[in-house]
Amino acid sequence: MTNNSKCVKYNDYFSDQLYTWCTNCGNYALHSALKRALVAEKIAPKDTLMVFDIGCHGNGADKIDAYTVHGIHGRVIPFAAGAQLANRNMKVFAFGGDGGILSEGINHLVHAIRCDFDLVFVLHNNRNYGLTTGQASATTPKGFEMNSAPNGVTEEPINPTEFVLSLDPTFVARGFSGNIKKLTQIFKQAINHQGFSFVEVLQDCPTYNSATPHNWYLERVIDVDIFDNYDRSDIKQAKKICKDMAEKIATGVLYKNEDSDDYYTRQPSRKDMKSELVEEVQQEQITELLEEFR
Repeated sequence: MTNNSKCVKYNDYFSDQLYTWCTNCGNYALHSALKRALVAEKIAPKDTLMVFDIGCHGNGADKIDAYTVHGIHGRVIPFAAGAQLANRNMKVFAFGGDGGILSEGINHLVHAIRCDFDLVFVLHNNRNYGLTTGQASATTPKGFEMNSAPNGVTEEPINPTEFVLSLDPTFVARGFSGNIKKLTQIFKQAINHQGFSFVEVLQDCPTYNSATPHNWYLERVIDVDIFDNYDRSDIKQAKKICKDMAEKIATGVLYKNEDSDDYYTRQPSRKDMKSELVEEVQQEQITELLEEFR
């Protein structure tokens, strides 16, 4: 990615649209951390594309001043991947919730990791479908009563980070919306990674999910930086430390492979090409073609 911006300020990402999230929603902190990371990396709004899925987080699509797209439920990753392949001069982010991404959109997540598209994907994990008033999602803890499970969830939850680590990824991190400073550091590393950067953000849903409130996380999250011998290049260690989602929940950059090539770099047809795909698109006059179908 090329960036010609000399000075980027936090207010450059300011939008005059009012936030509509509930008070104390974790999305506020996530947006703050993201903007801080972009400013720290001197990436201007004009060089940033953010693609939002359907969900509470998606209501932030017009709350940040950059190129933004509000997509359809579970399908945010392929849109973001296509945009990134078309123009690598843009820093591309995709945002999705635990509802859409780990249900109908899980196939897109699997193949984005497999392909290693060069973008940052942020999984908002509040362990429920917040926008549709508190239905259980794939990450809702077993036994907890939700609007769609009045007698308690009977299925075992998916651990998103553990799932992603099983797919041979190149960058995996987990953050907590209650720690903006640490989340900013995670985003900065994700931005600078060449490949698919998976960032799970654990966050409270203050309105519909009483199972795992803000204070519940505060008492349980730990930072892998406290371990002097933690090796981020050791995927086995990352798989082991990410399993606990009840007592000691590991956060930080858990795994990073810096020796891999992203999807675009591996394409033989693009090896010697200096232009971006978007620059190779030409307008064609199709009047005569349309006349054939009249």
